[in-house]
Amino acid sequence: MRTYLVGGAVRDKLLERPVVDRDHVVVGARPEDMLALGYKPVGKDFPVFLHPQSNEEYALARTERKTGHGYHGFAFHADPGVTLEEDLARRDLTINAIAEDEHGNLVDPYGGVRDLEQRLLRHVSPAFVEDPVRLLRVARFAARFAPLGFTVAEETMSLLQQMVRDGEVDHLVPERVWAETRKALGEAQPSAFLRVMRESGALAVLFPEIDALYGVPQRAEFHPEIDTGVHLEMTLDAAAKLAPGNDLVGFCTLTHDLGKALTPIDELPRHHGHEQRGVKPLRALATRLKVPTEYAELAELVCREHLNTHRAFELKPATVLKLLISLDALRRPERLHTFLAACTADKRGRLGHEQDDYPQADWLRSARDAAASITSARFIAQGLQGPAVGAAIEKARTQAIAEMKLCNT
Repeated sequence: MRTYLVGGAVRDKLLERPVVDRDHVVVGARPEDMLALGYKPVGKDFPVFLHPQSNEEYALARTERKTGHGYHGFAFHADPGVTLEEDLARRDLTINAIAEDEHGNLVDPYGGVRDLEQRLLRHVSPAFVEDPVRLLRVARFAARFAPLGFTVAEETMSLLQQMVRDGEVDHLVPERVWAETRKALGEAQPSAFLRVMRESGALAVLFPEIDALYGVPQRAEFHPEIDTGVHLEMTLDAAAKLAPGNDLVGFCTLTHDLGKALTPIDELPRHHGHEQRGVKPLRALATRLKVPTEYAELAELVCREHLNTHRAFELKPATVLKLLISLDALRRPERLHTFLAACTADKRGRLGHEQDDYPQADWLRSARDAAASITSARFIAQGLQGPAVGAAIEKARTQAIAEMKLCNT
């Protein structure tokens, strides 16, 4: 019985990145051996155990065989005769197929260390094509490691394209697509996720609303990058810098301009009304992928209101209050912060404007604070009741925003 540290823990250690999860594989053991040592069973499809002290995962070495379409179409085989090399062979990328023994020695049968050095995301074996989730994982790893210079190996991209042509990605369940996308949106360079998805052909299949943005022109005086798809990539990366790891900001940014794909050709490169046109495709995407309500609702507000936010200094005080109320910002200021991060990213996601200031954000935060300082207590003390209290609060809040705006002009 031999135990090895495997997967991301070894990879990240070699890259000198923080190790978050430590997974192990056990060779030469049966489930009853693990139970006898006090390990707690947790695996449903194959034998996985938790260490009695550390709670780290220990999985018995196993092989897998394709039995049907999709992520669940596999049969697993685990017994003491399965070797470490056989277990590592079933993994997706070579950089995730490196093991380390108890003495710190590396076992690297598929060249993962070489690919770490060459900054390549390369598949382990042709069996890679059997699991469509791997396409999403490669795109997600591209988003994580692109700042380090990683790219997808040519032969691996060919396999991704084959998976799309063969219809394997059609069998991905919405929950898994969303789970991987959500993780990608929280990575350091989400634009790489879109580029891998698009080059493989999967973007058009899984995210047709986003794929449709590429090639759509915008006005050069506002968008020197011209292409709406390029703008989206830049905006996602700006969001990742403004709010590292915040996938809610990422999703709001991902979907803020969907309406531009629906602009009539004779109106291009102008996109008048794209904020409202974008709501329908956003709802379709969110429904199809079963996106959480909080994400879908806030993304729709960003879609509808990001241009108003850019024009915040021109808005009437009553309109500013209406915007804040629509965000529920008076009760939940964190929603305003998320909203403003997405709007700031939109401003900075333009060629030559990556470092632009966005004073509208501070102005709207101050407006929110001024409005929130007005409560019902003083109006009730004046003897007002029922709807009269609400009307008085609205009037006072509008006035407070107006006075603040006057002081800042």
